[in-house]
Amino acid sequence: MNTFTNDLNLQYLLKRYLKNNLHHYAVRKLPEFADMCSQIDERAKVTDRDGQPKLIKYDKYGEDISEVWVNEGYKQTVKDTYNTGIVGFIHKEIPELKQKGNYPFSFAQGYLLSQVEPGFYCPVTLTMATAYLVDTYANDELKAQFLPHILSTGETELYEGATFLTERQGGSDVGANEVKAVKIDGQYHLYGEKYFASNAGMCGVVAVLARLEDAPSGTKGLSLFLMPWKKSDGTNNHLQIRRLKDKLGVRAVPSAEVVLEGSEAYLIGEADQGFYYMMEALNLSRVCNAIASVGIMRRAYNEACNYTQHREAFGKKLSDYPMIRETLMTLKARQEVETSACFHTIDLFDRVITNPSNISVTEKALNRLYIALVKMRTAEEAITFSHEAIELHGGNGYIEDFVTPRLLRDAQVLTVWEGTENILGLEVLRLMEKFQVDQLFINEMLIKLNQISTEFKELVKPVKLAVTQLTELCQKVRSGSNQLQTYHAKKVANLMTDIYLSVIALEDALLERGRKIAIAEIFLEELWSDKTFNDNPATLKYYDYLLGFEIGTETVSQ
Repeated sequence: MNTFTNDLNLQYLLKRYLKNNLHHYAVRKLPEFADMCSQIDERAKVTDRDGQPKLIKYDKYGEDISEVWVNEGYKQTVKDTYNTGIVGFIHKEIPELKQKGNYPFSFAQGYLLSQVEPGFYCPVTLTMATAYLVDTYANDELKAQFLPHILSTGETELYEGATFLTERQGGSDVGANEVKAVKIDGQYHLYGEKYFASNAGMCGVVAVLARLEDAPSGTKGLSLFLMPWKKSDGTNNHLQIRRLKDKLGVRAVPSAEVVLEGSEAYLIGEADQGFYYMMEALNLSRVCNAIASVGIMRRAYNEACNYTQHREAFGKKLSDYPMIRETLMTLKARQEVETSACFHTIDLFDRVITNPSNISVTEKALNRLYIALVKMRTAEEAITFSHEAIELHGGNGYIEDFVTPRLLRDAQVLTVWEGTENILGLEVLRLMEKFQVDQLFINEMLIKLNQISTEFKELVKPVKLAVTQLTELCQKVRSGSNQLQTYHAKKVANLMTDIYLSVIALEDALLERGRKIAIAEIFLEELWSDKTFNDNPATLKYYDYLLGFEIGTETVSQ
């Protein structure tokens, strides 16, 4: 099964968000990328079970070399993936087109990749973030020296990227970071420990937050540095890996405790803007996190759908039972709507990050809000989908011969990376305080709902009611104490997310009709119904119709 040609929703999204030559290029290249991903899937099994990264701490003379071993299949995955331009073509021309790619195309590749190896999509994410920071904020000398390697598509040595933020005492509290930057004879040297450093040993360069000697405490005192993993002569850049983390999942990527012992580094941009720069990169990483999540969701749904159509119990296929059909169609609708929400968010993100001077304050605020909402919801959903796939497989779902245990293990970290649900709830609260983003969001949703209501009046009703509830909730939160504001932050964020996803489902139905109306009805019924007796549930009504698209007995509306 080719995961691109079999994914009608992805094809719809590319048609909507990619234009002209880039769209034609994508629909030619992505089937090839999907075929490559099937090979990556086979390698991922080996890496997960038998070929995890290993720390080579010392050489035969007892010298600390702190190198990381990865298996040959993983190395091939690195080469194959970056050579497609998943990072490079965001920033440089696609030779065949004589134009740059963009984030929506890269994220389409990431979505396919995450269905087979979400662990490796972490290093890709880190390299994307590093490329953005260097291309946007570094001086011309740094760009000339490092950017061609970070953006390599095979023509020069690849430098994968990494971003080292987390320290033992800080965690999410980045303002507590202690790593120091000392300037000696015109060269910066970094001292201290980074406690959760992913892609350690595989990266060529690292974006590191560190504090200059005379800098103030807190986030305002953090500067951003680009640190080569090795010096120009190929020797160790005065650092050591204390150990690799023994992680529950995403075992493909080496995550380490790294001690910097005078590592040479280069200042990026203005010294007092390091935290701001890294938060821009964090927004990019949050989008990548959401893409990894919906990729896992898609794989979990596919595995569950295929298994239940072939497995028999009590004389019937599992998929003949109404409760199974309800589960499958609910998963399908949620996965499609949340993927569509990701690409709607990515479309705005791409415009904000590539042309910030022409973007309004409202768009910048909504961009941050939408990223927080989709990251928060999809990360939780990746776990839920993996759990549901295991349950639909029964005992087989718990066995490592099937992919489902790995999906669950890999999904679990997505709720932690790039901000937990609590952290993202606080982000929404900050946006309310700084930009009145709740009112901006409500206004935006009401405009869209009023446009949609002429076609789907009944479907719109519960969503408009939810907007009223959100308005009242936000008013009470604003007038409450700091303690109550913090307490209700996640409630606000989750209600916003429900509304945002509902509007996305209705917009898709308005634009695409056909199967998208069925998806919207299933999604909205599950989310907003009063849970009383339903004598014509949408999940059963549309099962054969939607499954027909999966097996090719229906055609896509044009």
